[in-house]
Amino acid sequence: MAKHFQNFIAGEWVAPAGGDYFENRNPADTDDLIGLFPLSGRADLERAVASAKQGFERWRRTPAPARGDVIRRAGDLLVARKDEIARLMTREMGKPLQETRGDVQEGIDTAYYAASEGRRLFGHTVPSELRDKWAMSYRRPIGIAGIITPFNFPLAIPTWKIFPALLCGNAVIFKPAEDVPHTATVFVEILLEAGLPPDVIQLLHGRGEDIGAAIVEHPEIPLISFTGSTATGSRVGETCGRMHKRLSLEMGGKNAQIVLPDADLDLALDGVLWGAFGTTGQRCTATSRLLLHEDIHDQFLDRLLARTRELRLGNGLDPDTDVGPLINEAALEKVTGYIEVARQEGDEILCGGARATGGALDRGYFFQPTILDGVRPGSRLACEEVFGPVLSVIRFKDLDEAIRINNEVAYGLSSSIYTKDVRAAFRAINELDNGITYVNAPTIGAEAHLPFGGVKQTGNGHREGGWEVYDFYSETKVAYIDYSGKLQRAQIDTYGAAQG
Repeated sequence: MAKHFQNFIAGEWVAPAGGDYFENRNPADTDDLIGLFPLSGRADLERAVASAKQGFERWRRTPAPARGDVIRRAGDLLVARKDEIARLMTREMGKPLQETRGDVQEGIDTAYYAASEGRRLFGHTVPSELRDKWAMSYRRPIGIAGIITPFNFPLAIPTWKIFPALLCGNAVIFKPAEDVPHTATVFVEILLEAGLPPDVIQLLHGRGEDIGAAIVEHPEIPLISFTGSTATGSRVGETCGRMHKRLSLEMGGKNAQIVLPDADLDLALDGVLWGAFGTTGQRCTATSRLLLHEDIHDQFLDRLLARTRELRLGNGLDPDTDVGPLINEAALEKVTGYIEVARQEGDEILCGGARATGGALDRGYFFQPTILDGVRPGSRLACEEVFGPVLSVIRFKDLDEAIRINNEVAYGLSSSIYTKDVRAAFRAINELDNGITYVNAPTIGAEAHLPFGGVKQTGNGHREGGWEVYDFYSETKVAYIDYSGKLQRAQIDTYGAAQG
């Protein structure tokens, strides 16, 4: 009999108020039922909000270094359970074990970085314009943070959001993607074992359009962090704007790797294979466009095709697997639909282009790694996010054209350039319209201690990771201390009075 998992609300593991559940199945083997998870509703949310309000009042008064100690212990527990969590994550969302181990490691790195910020929530002390007066700013928590996360990094992305939110003194209501509820459950168990007060964290499983939307719309949740599609992010933004909520959006990407003629082609080849087909292309930073200079286009493409055809598809628990499955049936249908679009637009399908079948592959959502050549700038496969193992190849004549092609899409998350010319590299860093640019490295591979995010329709200006995220999860408060013993009037023409 399938195991029934629970929400975590008001310090208890509880069944959903409505009594309904959804299935969580292994995308590499849909016969493998991981468990049944709650379909949460508004009654569950109301109870979670009431508990989180109590948790916030307690947690906000806990010194920030002590909050950091809890997060450090969570990092220690992630270290101890790294392989176990990686295996359950691979079973749940499909990517190979080497990737899920990296996912856990990113959570560990984020934990230790966040813990150190407990002693570094800096404000500013500045001179006052008046005598015998002190002026300063400091950071304060905001309230309840609604955290809504995607499937592709089941542990790393929740830690990006939840650790800083907690460190800053907020309570958290966590809604993970319905494709990866098991990893989220284990993560909350670890937070509790690390000593987080139970009413500071609430876990609500369910569909985005139901419980996710309810979290966004709730008037007592002033802070929302969302990672997902641009279309959904736009709706979240409309609601939060109307309700005057603080919002961080991390959405789509259409990332390009540029290869110049002087590049180390072996290095560039390794980079695009990892960038395009790692995580089965299901990363917002995935390399979905390959811009090849006309002088090396043909030779590079021949070598890329040979390497791509060698990639091994399969269950991510198999150490020989290079590429795992897509996350679900809807993702498979979406990628298949884009192949039909490519045919209609005249793109040349050099390899792949269909569901992968045969043997154990028949039980999962596998899609052949696909390379499209002759893709025209401005076409759908050059501009729209596929979120699958599909690489669009575009030929260019010079760096000016490559920069123009990179910048013409609606997204602006990540970019990459391979060159030995330092002038070309620095020009690319300056002119590529992205939040992140890599030189001689693929478009994927962010580090936990640096800000992560993009421009244009990729986000709304906030950043995950690094030092900037702590500004998002806290408010600046200014304090003035006047010890002059008399009325002093700021914002009056004190200079003129002194001169008179």
